Order: sequence, then C-alpha cells, then structure tokens
Amino acid sequence: MTKQTELVLKELLRNPTRAQYGLAIGQAVDLQSGTIQPILARLERAGILESFWEDPDEHVASTPPRPRRRYYRFTTDGAEQARVALALALARTSRSRPVKPGTVAPKPVTD
Repeated sequence: MTKQTELVLKELLRNPTRAQYGLAIGQAVDLQSGTIQPILARLERAGILESFWEDPDEHVASTPPRPRRRYYRFTTDGAEQARVALALALARTSRSRPVKPGTVAPKPVTD
C-alpha cells in the first residue's frame, strides 16, 4: 500500500459513514486529481469503496455552476477492510525499520 493510499483511507475513516467527493478528499490529504482518482478507482475495484454521482438537480442548482460530483463511501464492510489494511501496512513498516544503534530490539515471541 502506498503512502498516498494510506492518507486517503485515513481521511475516509475520520467519518466512515459520510460520503465524500473526490476533490474534497484530495484537498484534505493534499493530493492532486491525477493521483487521487486512480486511488479511489482501485479502492472501488477492491470492494472497499462504492461510488455514485450526485443528483443532477443539486449540481445544476449550485452557484456558481460546477461539474457534477462523484461521491465515495465505504461498502458495508469497507471501513473494517480499510482498518485491517492500514494495520497490516503499519506492521510491515514497523518490521522493516532498522534498529537504532545503542537500542535493544524486541525479541520475537515464539511459542
């Protein structure tokens, strides 16, 4: 999992029941549209997110006029999948960190 994907998942998990549109997610994590859209598409293909277009009446009535928004939200078990994926990514990162000189590395637990 890339750092950018981690940022997106963490942002979505801040309010896991709320649908958010791509541009707002990108702005919240400081990623450009060309980066955020492929991430959202991958998460949707993986079954973590689902998307829908806003009601045309909402976008037509906006002032000033703007493009129609595509919203993203977690699937039924998507938030839990995201939490697990982030935990696994953190565990992998923790294992790959070198031990600083002068510190003692924890011993692996063996049964």
